[in-house]
Amino acid sequence: MQTESPITRRESTRINVGNVPIGAGAPIAVQSMTNTSTTDVDATVAQINRIVAVGGEIVRVSVPTMDAAEAFKVIRERVNVPLVADIHFDYRIALKVAEYGADCLRINPGNIGNMERVKAVVDSAKDKNIPIRIGVNAGSLEKDLQEKYGEPTPEALVESAMRHVDILDKLNFDQFKVSVKASDVFLAVGAYRLLAKQIKQPLHLGITEAGGFRAGAVKSAVGLGMLLAEGIGDTIRISLAADPVEEIKVGFDILKSLRIRSRGINFIACPTCSRQEFDVIATVNALEERLEDIVTPMDVSLIGCVVNGPGEAEVSDLGLTGARNMSGFYLDGKRQKERLPNDQLVEILEQKIRAKAAQLSAENRIPTQNID
Repeated sequence: MQTESPITRRESTRINVGNVPIGAGAPIAVQSMTNTSTTDVDATVAQINRIVAVGGEIVRVSVPTMDAAEAFKVIRERVNVPLVADIHFDYRIALKVAEYGADCLRINPGNIGNMERVKAVVDSAKDKNIPIRIGVNAGSLEKDLQEKYGEPTPEALVESAMRHVDILDKLNFDQFKVSVKASDVFLAVGAYRLLAKQIKQPLHLGITEAGGFRAGAVKSAVGLGMLLAEGIGDTIRISLAADPVEEIKVGFDILKSLRIRSRGINFIACPTCSRQEFDVIATVNALEERLEDIVTPMDVSLIGCVVNGPGEAEVSDLGLTGARNMSGFYLDGKRQKERLPNDQLVEILEQKIRAKAAQLSAENRIPTQNID
C-alpha cells in the first residue's frame, strides 16, 4: 500500500554509471564504498558482493597506487556492479583504471596537474564513455579559499567545485556529477542548495565523516532528508564508520521514509509500552534480520495492542494487533478470522510475509519512485 512521494525532483542532465542511469528523473541511486585494502582482491570482492546483496547499486573503490590499479582490474572482472574508481592527484592511475573498465572516475580535474594531463584523462573518459565525479570536501579546501573565506562556508565549497566544473566545460565534457560534502549538516546543505542553482548536472549527496553507526545515520538522515525533500540529489552515500552494508540499508531507509524509493519491507512498529501483549521489539528485530533478502516493497505493521493496531493494520499489506495469547491478523487491510499465537509469531509471520511478497512480486509491484 505504498503511496507516491509529493516531492518534485530538481531538473538535471543524464549520465550513466555503467548500467545505472543518474539524473534527469532516474531513481536516486544508493551507493557505498569499500573499506578493505584494494590490493586484497578477495576481501574487496567479498565486500562488494555483500553490498550488492542488500541493494547497493554503485560501489566506489579507492585506487591510490598502481598496484591498486592492477588489483582493480581483477576486481572489475569478478563483480557485476558498476564501480567508481576513487583517484587523487595521479592522472596516470586514472588512465589505467579507465583502460581496465572503471564505470566512473572520482577525480578532481584541478588536482591532477597541468592542462595536458587533465585533457588526457578527459579524452580517455570521452573515448570510453566514462563519467567523472567531482568531489569537494570541506576538510580539504584549497589554501587560497581557506584564506579568502577564513573557514569552510557553503560559498567556499561551491567556488571550489566550480573551479573543477569550469575545467571540464573548457574541455567540452559534460558527463559529470558533483558532490560538496561536509561533516557539518548545515554547511553541507547550504553548499548543495547553492550548487543546485548553478549547474544542471546530477548531484551526489553525502554528509561526509558523519561518525559511527547511530550518530552518523542520524546526521545523514537529517542532512540528506532536508535536501531530498527539496528535490535535490541524484545519488546518495551514507558515510558511516561502520560496515558499508549498513550504509546501503540506511540509504534506502531514508529514501523509503520520504516515499521516494521503496525497497523491501517497511516495518511499522510501536515503541512499546505496558499495553503490549507480545514482545514487539524482539519480534521486529528477528523479522528484520530474517527478511533482509526481500526486495519487494511492502508495509508490515506490528503493533502491541488494539489502541493503534487496527488503524495501522488497515493501511498495511500485512498487520498484527496485539492481544492476550492470540493476536489479530490483517491482510490487505482486512481483519482475518485467523489469530496468531503470540509464542510463535516470528515463524508464522515470516511465512506469511514471504507469501505476500511473492504475491506482490508476481503482480509486478515496483518500488515507489518519484520521477517528475
